[in-house]
Amino acid sequence: MGVKLNCRALEESFTDQTYRKSDKKHPEKVLQIGEGNFLRGFVDWMIHQMNKQGIFNGSVVAVQPTPHGRVLPKLKEQDWLYTTILRGISDGRKVDEAEVVPVISRGINPYEEWGQVLETAASEELELIISNTTEAGITYVQEPYRHDSSPMSFPGKLTALLYHRYRYFSGDINAGVHILPCELIEENGGKLKCIVKQIARDWNLSEGFLRWLETANRFYDTLVDRIVTGYPKSNAADFSSKLGYEDTFLTVGEPYHLFCIDGSEEIKQVFPLDQAGLNVKWGDIERYRELKVRLLNGPHTMIASAGYLAGADTVLDVMEDETLRMFVECGFDEIGETLPFAKQEKLDYAEEVKHRFLNPYNRHYLQDISMNAVAKFKSRLLPTLIKYTEKTGRIPESVVLALAAILVFYRPVHINDTGIVGVRNGQNYQTREGEVVSKALAKSWEEYRLEKVGVEEFVFSVLGNRAIWDEDLNEIEQLTQTVGKYVQQIFSVGMKGTISQMLQKSYSSLS
Repeated sequence: MGVKLNCRALEESFTDQTYRKSDKKHPEKVLQIGEGNFLRGFVDWMIHQMNKQGIFNGSVVAVQPTPHGRVLPKLKEQDWLYTTILRGISDGRKVDEAEVVPVISRGINPYEEWGQVLETAASEELELIISNTTEAGITYVQEPYRHDSSPMSFPGKLTALLYHRYRYFSGDINAGVHILPCELIEENGGKLKCIVKQIARDWNLSEGFLRWLETANRFYDTLVDRIVTGYPKSNAADFSSKLGYEDTFLTVGEPYHLFCIDGSEEIKQVFPLDQAGLNVKWGDIERYRELKVRLLNGPHTMIASAGYLAGADTVLDVMEDETLRMFVECGFDEIGETLPFAKQEKLDYAEEVKHRFLNPYNRHYLQDISMNAVAKFKSRLLPTLIKYTEKTGRIPESVVLALAAILVFYRPVHINDTGIVGVRNGQNYQTREGEVVSKALAKSWEEYRLEKVGVEEFVFSVLGNRAIWDEDLNEIEQLTQTVGKYVQQIFSVGMKGTISQMLQKSYSSLS
């Protein structure tokens, strides 16, 4: 075993110009709900770039978003330090850069240390609240308010800590904060604000708080873009040897990054990303959002469950397999058909995404992408499915096959505290989805296992479950029959065989 990453190791054993003891003394300007790979490899990395240039001079307090988190206790053992490695091609040159990121000052488990969250929320240093709780995180949940314990949902936590701040500062209009949700849903800031206001009404919080919430705080719609593959499971030892230390939270990503924030001069002054030379866009983000969510995140969600069940482990595995690559190409065509942009612009963006998928330096695991696959399908691919069907009168075959693959991906062999456990080639895998969705899928699959329903009835039940989709997808013409057909094919000829048959049918219909 090598030397573990921590402050002493860096100060005494290594020459790393990106780490200084003084980096740990910045005021705690950011309360961050989430501690996963993406935030650490994107927002926290950006804060580090600003700090290095003396532009922001702030640190981050990370809050564990769910009761099952395992990151913070182990990150504490590393003195809240971790390494970000950026690998890929940028402007025609090879990039392979490592930096220790020292911006997290501490972490809090709100389910055990809620008082510390409230204390941080009442700090005069606090300016920003940033989150990434996946698409499933910005969801309205009815839950009780208790001052001395953490709500379960992210919007509930946010409402409670803002209310505490309001009371601590006696409603001071200058005590508001800037809230930047990084969840990949349309109008994420606006939707989060609406949910927070609804929760405040549920809890019978004062009208004064609602006015302060509206006038003193700023909720921003955002768009984030960087492929962060996280911990390099397959070659961690190689990285440790190269770095000279072991880092349990080594985070690998691509050089490309884009942060779009629908805000004006006020947020630019508080969070001056552009002054550090970072790729940030201020103002209307809709154009960027539509291209990115539909043509990058959409294909990611398409291939996660389907590719994994077909035997691939990474995005690169999918892109290097002829059949799976053709499946991806078909998806790009179907998605592009529904986007209101010039043909060449769509083609150019799709080609750029394919090059990013083919990055040979990063291993982006499909199991990681598959987290909250249903919520991601709902926000990233369901709009394509609906628009394509309305425009052409036909079902988008690859998108619908991806939906069938997600349903099969969630077929349980058993269920544990984290959720549904599936099986591929005799090996179990853990799924991660919102509790409501997991329970609904598990119930429908159990009825199928007990032979109370067949495949068609199972699909009809799932697609008609408004708790999952907020609507009845059975109303989309041809969808229920097509999904049922693909689920049955996956059972009979396997995932890859089903993809091959779908591609043969699609190409024969074009000839």
